[in-house]
Amino acid sequence: MARTVKDGNGKSADSGLGRYLRARRAEITPDQAGLTAVGIRRTPGLRREELAALAGISIDYYIRLERGKEIHPSPSVIDSLARALRLDAHEQEHLRDLAVLAGTGSAGSAELPPREVRPSVLALIERLRPNPVFILDRCLDVLACNPSALRLFAGLDDQLPQTRNIARYVFLHPRAPEVLDDWDERARACVARLRMLAGTDPGAPDLTDLVGELVPKSELFATLWERYDIKPHAPGIRLFHHPEVGDLHLGHESMPVDHSPKHRFVIFFAEPDSPDQDKVALLDKDRPQRPRPDGERTDGPRLTAGRVRTPRAGPGGQ
Repeated sequence: MARTVKDGNGKSADSGLGRYLRARRAEITPDQAGLTAVGIRRTPGLRREELAALAGISIDYYIRLERGKEIHPSPSVIDSLARALRLDAHEQEHLRDLAVLAGTGSAGSAELPPREVRPSVLALIERLRPNPVFILDRCLDVLACNPSALRLFAGLDDQLPQTRNIARYVFLHPRAPEVLDDWDERARACVARLRMLAGTDPGAPDLTDLVGELVPKSELFATLWERYDIKPHAPGIRLFHHPEVGDLHLGHESMPVDHSPKHRFVIFFAEPDSPDQDKVALLDKDRPQRPRPDGERTDGPRLTAGRVRTPRAGPGGQ
């Protein structure tokens, strides 16, 4: 039987459509919806009857939608709700996906997608040095990276290769808020990506494990997880405050990997002939040998590829 993602209260997230509607309803005020607030409001956002009226559907029908008792809303109903909730195109598409999932009753696949990175992709990562490049999976596990990528997120190499994960780094590593200038935005973006996966593939076991780890360990993650926000991180220049090379202003792009639809190719790059490019080149250089806690020595970060997820004892095991 497929496992399902739990929320912060241990409840099942199977009724993704209803949960998403409730969360979005709580985020929009009567003023934003063009309504006049009347009386004392005990909860934030719109009341059920207000949203139903704005969408042109009966309150009884809307309550059944939220409670998961109505699982076959028509496309016109979904579009009306999206307009009433003022969803953007990205959010509206997600709402449609949740409606389809509610109608099929599917919990998604309980199988883990392949983690192996093709040799040709690994070769490309190497050829793109010194630009930092990651290959991430659907849960933001680091499947492969080159030296500058590993060093760009200072402290990421504290984690074993099998447990490196961008969300785990952002929420649990003490250096993350110092290194990432837009740390709060990165935190929201990580949760948004995981929330999208939870909505369309609630049976994903890797997601279940990661959320089950982060909810009790990070109050911020638990709070953001309950907001059901799926807006992606906006493109633009990222600022890193790196402890070794100083501030870096880097552009970045992210795209799916052909023939590996669950993998994403993420690259950071500096303006040509800029001080930032020189700093990226410094990150790409191997570190001198240094002792590791287990007594072994390493020549520093090299092209690495993670293979299997293994449990992690806690933040101290990063």
